[in-house]
Amino acid sequence: MTLSDSITLPNNTQIKNRLFKSAMSEQLGDKAHNPTARLVRLYRTWAAGGIGVSVTGNVMVDRTALGEPRNVVLDEQSDLDAFKQWAEAGKENNTQLWMQLNHPGKQSPKFLDTEPVAPSAVPLEGGLSKAFNMPRELTEPEIFIIIQRFAVSARLARETGFTGVQIHGAHGYLVNQFLSPHHNRRQDDWGGSLENRMRFVVEIYKAIRNEVGQDYPVGIKLNASDFRDGGFTIEEAIQVAVTLETQGIDSVEISGGSYEHPRMMGSPSLNDKEGYFIEYATAMKESLTVPLVLTGGFRSGTAMEAVLQSGAADMVGLARPLALEPAFPNNLLSDTGHAITLPRLSTGIRSLDAITSLGLTWYEYHLYTLGKGKKVNPKANAWLSVFLTFWRLGAHGFAQRRAKK
Repeated sequence: MTLSDSITLPNNTQIKNRLFKSAMSEQLGDKAHNPTARLVRLYRTWAAGGIGVSVTGNVMVDRTALGEPRNVVLDEQSDLDAFKQWAEAGKENNTQLWMQLNHPGKQSPKFLDTEPVAPSAVPLEGGLSKAFNMPRELTEPEIFIIIQRFAVSARLARETGFTGVQIHGAHGYLVNQFLSPHHNRRQDDWGGSLENRMRFVVEIYKAIRNEVGQDYPVGIKLNASDFRDGGFTIEEAIQVAVTLETQGIDSVEISGGSYEHPRMMGSPSLNDKEGYFIEYATAMKESLTVPLVLTGGFRSGTAMEAVLQSGAADMVGLARPLALEPAFPNNLLSDTGHAITLPRLSTGIRSLDAITSLGLTWYEYHLYTLGKGKKVNPKANAWLSVFLTFWRLGAHGFAQRRAKK
């Protein structure tokens, strides 16, 4: 198996290669949360770069529940023409363009949501209580409303030309909150046993499938683990993935962590490793037949092909390398020895690096640059991203978004 091999999903959708652009938060929506021309240009650039599947940054299903100020929202109030332009650009070069659908739950900062919702009234830890309000427990009627919002957004994604959707079930957002026994302490049919905790995501999947039909790709991004005591585990993740496979899901992308425990962003013990979650993928693949995507830490074609040939995954997820080298897929396909080195970022002031969420804002700066149609500078000074973030988003751009690692 090589990176250039095509792959066919269970619904017979064919993907041209094994490279999968994992979602990154672009923060390129306009004030009404519609796609901007910069977002259109960014995805046209990535399509030209050779990626097989391009997954958008998380598109919110509810405009009253945002994770970030410039999130895109797709609902019946949206400018559908803007979404059609985005879809057309991102599908060029025979690229599969999937929209990631999300609800932040309690991972919505104070300046955006005074009363966020969650499965249970459990606050965020890791020093995040200063930036995120105490959540309110959802009522059952509200749960059904959110499920339907996922379905409406999926229907509109298909109508506007996106070739698939992905449910965001990882990184501590609402779907992951329902799955986690730490965050979900309900005593009704939506909490307690794993069967009850996974009911939310299963009902979301069924509602989406009812709207888009059997021939439309529907995938999920799933935490392998929450990396915390009393959280969602790999054993539970495998059971959820298998359940969704029996329901007809077309792909599973595996990741891990949350705002409280941001393992998806790397850590001192992971930064020199390619494939942060490979052990978890290997365990899940033993029970799963639908295509499995492994995301996290890949920098070289050699490591990517080794994972494919080991059978641990069917596709390789890429994110940050594509912010610095949008033609990374084409370069890998022409030379599997190709690799990229990502910089270790710092303004020189450690406390400022934390305050400005430098590991996020520096890459968002490069996405903004690509969206303007300009070439990025992988050696750009970290201070540039600090100034640009403040210029675009004001002080809110520096609101704490992750716990300190």
